[in-house]
Amino acid sequence: MERRLAAILAADVVGYSAMMAEDEVGALRALKAHREQVFDPQVAQHNGRLIKLIGDGTLVEFASVVDAVRCAIGIQRALADLPSGIALRIGVHLGDVIIDDDDVYGHGVNIAARLEAAADTGGVCISSIVHESLGNLIDAQFKDAGAAQLKNISGPVTLFKWHPKSVSKALPRAKGREKPSIAVLPFSNVSGDSEQQFFSDGISEDIITGLSRFRTLFVVSRNSSFRFRTADLTEAEIADKLGVQYLVEGSVRKVGNRVRVSARLIAVDTGKNLWADRYDRELEDIFAVQDEVTQSIVAVLPGLVQSDVADNATHKPTDKMRAYELLLKGKALRDGLNAVDNARAKGFFEKALEIDPDYARVYMYLADTYVVDLWLGLADRDAPTYALEIARKGAALDNRDVYIQDQLGYAYLCAGQWDQADAQFQKTLSLIENEAESMAWCGYGFLLLGQPDKARDVVVEAMRLDPLHPPSLDWIMGQIYFFLGRYDDAVSKLIGEARLNSLADAVLVAAYAQSGRQEDAEAALRDFVEHRGREFATRGLAVPGHRLSELAGGFRAMWRRQADWDRLAEGLRQAGLPD
Repeated sequence: MERRLAAILAADVVGYSAMMAEDEVGALRALKAHREQVFDPQVAQHNGRLIKLIGDGTLVEFASVVDAVRCAIGIQRALADLPSGIALRIGVHLGDVIIDDDDVYGHGVNIAARLEAAADTGGVCISSIVHESLGNLIDAQFKDAGAAQLKNISGPVTLFKWHPKSVSKALPRAKGREKPSIAVLPFSNVSGDSEQQFFSDGISEDIITGLSRFRTLFVVSRNSSFRFRTADLTEAEIADKLGVQYLVEGSVRKVGNRVRVSARLIAVDTGKNLWADRYDRELEDIFAVQDEVTQSIVAVLPGLVQSDVADNATHKPTDKMRAYELLLKGKALRDGLNAVDNARAKGFFEKALEIDPDYARVYMYLADTYVVDLWLGLADRDAPTYALEIARKGAALDNRDVYIQDQLGYAYLCAGQWDQADAQFQKTLSLIENEAESMAWCGYGFLLLGQPDKARDVVVEAMRLDPLHPPSLDWIMGQIYFFLGRYDDAVSKLIGEARLNSLADAVLVAAYAQSGRQEDAEAALRDFVEHRGREFATRGLAVPGHRLSELAGGFRAMWRRQADWDRLAEGLRQAGLPD
């Protein structure tokens, strides 16, 4: 059996027993026609996997919550236009499920079934975790139906409902967005050397960063656009999934000390190339190339970019290409938020600063490696002091970079300077335009400061900007749900790729325990103990005993409020971890 995160669609025919009693043959014919003409084609179109048919009821599994909700809406819209006499109720939930051969069980399935029962005839009912995961990617407006106590489900679930007769809200792209919307797809590495992929990714990311500084643009984050690196989709399909009007795509060829960057800007509605160019440069000029590409793209967006074009994005981080490459390698490792990769990332950042001691972004990432070690209880006693000193150096070199400002907040937080951290996160948030990742980390800062409601609002907005966000945002959101008392939603977030480190394991254990799922809590506790031991071993530290103070005590310093630590500790105790 396999446990995983999945979006589950549960559907049921309304009044089918009465239809059978009145006309058995006609009811069967109508049910078969509905499945062949509407239900099955919609499921196939949205990449669903039919799990089981239960009479007139159906369960479908999706890897994407957006696909699941789009499928549900597509089914109901199609049925509303057909005189078939078939009406459905549909529920969608994102949660942990257990896969056994071709069948699926578990808490996520149970909640989806209860949501289906709560849906209006002809409508769709989704849970709050689904609603918060949708971002801008659904062309329909769900109404908040309030909290409900679902049968055999511990704790209330906030419901959101949609019906084809309700007023729909178009996806805010193309004519609907006040700003032109653009996505930069990952530039292809055509160097013939797979090791250079990080280099082409770095160019794409820097162009995204440059574009994000223009207030007249809505720029899709790197994490969303990079999901389509290998997607077998047309440009129009990618733009539709990202909700944008314009796409930037290109390639990078790096040979010796020279680099060729080719790029083009596509207007999705017409399919026309609005601009294309090629740049052959010495490597030392790569940042000038990126600036030139960024400004060329902005300049051709029709009539919508005004005075911000003059406020160019020409901040040049380093003249030394080796330092830049080391930063890119270190960042890719640091993003994993785990003990092994974090230690390797620190080494890359330290080497980058040996080459260029004035590289502001490297100071930010280096300080962050100390913060991650502090979170995992693996840091030296002087780590808070080091983190703050390093973060201040980065901020002194560049006080405009929101990521550097964000990191300064964490340095204050880890040093126990709670009020300064709060003020810094507020300041950073006020500077953010399109930087979804920085916004989400501000949200996590507010969580650690004991403000879970504010943290939720900030991170949900970050996910709206970056609907295809990386696992680190789910790692944050899972913890927010836990401290809001939404234990089932916390499990749903942390059961998958967001289980990045032992802290995620600990919160998962406590969420299972606090929601009354004792068997799951005990199994997750065994994983936590094993994972925690491996983390200590990677640093050459003695593997601790199996007690709360030894295994989880290092996490305590993260939270400003004693009550937050107490909630986590109590969940671990309930799962069977002694003090």
